[in-house]
Amino acid sequence: MALHKPYTDIPGTTIFDAEQSRKGYWLNQFCVSLMKAENRARFKADERAYLDEWPMTEEQKQAVLARDLNRCIAAGGNIYFLARIGATDGKSFQQMAGSMTGMSEDEYREMMVAGGRSIAGNRFLGEDGSAQPQHQPQGAAAAAAKSGRA
Repeated sequence: MALHKPYTDIPGTTIFDAEQSRKGYWLNQFCVSLMKAENRARFKADERAYLDEWPMTEEQKQAVLARDLNRCIAAGGNIYFLARIGATDGKSFQQMAGSMTGMSEDEYREMMVAGGRSIAGNRFLGEDGSAQPQHQPQGAAAAAAKSGRA
């Protein structure tokens, strides 16, 4: 019997619950392995070969290879574990968070310093706020990518 999950209607948000934890177990274990320098070196030397040592789904492996953190989260990844991928690549958490919104690091920082996204239009799916799926990703980085300038 599935549990009622009223929190699935929050735009731009995946709640890391027990179901997500089970789904992402091996993805998150892979990320934890990157805490060791020798594992980071092995991963960077041949990413696909290292990923193939883990019983992750092909979708999870492709999301990691693409460094698509939104896909990783949808596939059960926990952002606190996924941060190890960014650290392995020499990226700050702020750079990673910006990439998840399609914003540059500076745009993301400015948005957060200004108080983050407005709740207006973002209380539940179907409204028209900036966190709604139809507006993702956002920012100049996303616009450049869409126009082929990135």
